[in-house]
Amino acid sequence: MHELVKLLDKNGLIFAFLVVGFIMYVSYIASKRLTNNKIPGAAIAISAGLIIAYFGGDKGLASVSAFSGMALLGGSMLRDFSIVGTAMGASLTEIKKTGLIGLLCLVLGTIIAFFTGGTIGYLMGYTDAKSFATIGAGACTFIVGPVTGSAVGASSDVIAISIAIGVLKSILVTIITPFIANKLGIDNPQSAMIFGGLVGSTSGVSAGLAATDVKLVPYGALTATFHTAVGCLLCPSILYFIVNYYL
Repeated sequence: MHELVKLLDKNGLIFAFLVVGFIMYVSYIASKRLTNNKIPGAAIAISAGLIIAYFGGDKGLASVSAFSGMALLGGSMLRDFSIVGTAMGASLTEIKKTGLIGLLCLVLGTIIAFFTGGTIGYLMGYTDAKSFATIGAGACTFIVGPVTGSAVGASSDVIAISIAIGVLKSILVTIITPFIANKLGIDNPQSAMIFGGLVGSTSGVSAGLAATDVKLVPYGALTATFHTAVGCLLCPSILYFIVNYYL
């Protein structure tokens, strides 16, 4: 057993891909057979990953030596590579058709998420400007939350809450998107881009659109990625200053 753990530790990244692939495979089977695809396999996989991480250490499952490759697989480098990779199939011609509306949706989506999340945090007792801004930024995406928290000097507990809110939002977007896509008319590249800009959460939008129509994923992921960028730009600066002025 000691030699096996040593071997897995030495080939940590390869084993991490194998473990994640197995979780995804089982999740999609469970989605098909247990929920008749009503709950996307990606949502089940994310939930399973969170449960497994809970039983790990400070670094989640990566705290166990045999699963040390998870730290690299789940790190910022491969995360950002995956986010950029989802937009590679998008057509520039279709992107141009969205025009000013797409830009407006990005800004509007960021502002709505920021003040909605911040207000929820305020009602829960986090009434200072730093906490309001950090939790509000987390409602944009779980990446914007810690970026904003670090910039304004929020406590580690508040930053953790912002990440949790972002992850919860990602899961909810993943699950709800297939149910509301037809009702909202999300059946073409332009509507997918507007949806991604308003909602944000690249992982949630990508997984939700994948369960709706795979061809729409690059477009929704593209604007959702920009949503993160806009959030990182506005939340620690203009939006924080506005909140700080009134609080």
